[in-house]
Amino acid sequence: MLNSTEVQLNTAGRSLEEISRTVDKVVGQSGVRRGLCHLFLHHTSASLLLCENADPSVRVDLEAFFSRLVPDGDSQYTHSAEGPDDMPAHIRTVLTQNSMTIPIADGRLDLGTWQGVFLWEHRYAPHRRRLTITIMGSGP
Repeated sequence: MLNSTEVQLNTAGRSLEEISRTVDKVVGQSGVRRGLCHLFLHHTSASLLLCENADPSVRVDLEAFFSRLVPDGDSQYTHSAEGPDDMPAHIRTVLTQNSMTIPIADGRLDLGTWQGVFLWEHRYAPHRRRLTITIMGSGP
């Protein structure tokens, strides 16, 4: 069984937004009981993360780390067509990922106890992001 669905996700600007429930709902509706869920984000200024989902300070610390690693408005960047967060957003995406595969067990994402799937918006402005969810596996 193979199922592919596209979802639109609205972001509030630079932030890590948990999308585990959205993805898990699509998995549940697919009828696949055991298999794989592949996620692909169609953008170069946002990324996907598998991250700790219990303590919000983890996300604060990740943002603080990346702000030091890839500062906005750095004069060494030549690409700034859309503002000072333009090139840093692309670098952040390259350093993270725009796709991932998660196992499915018993019709649900088989995540660890403290794991969550996150969309990391790297731009300051809100955006509408396109995510393709492809589910492969067997039914009941």
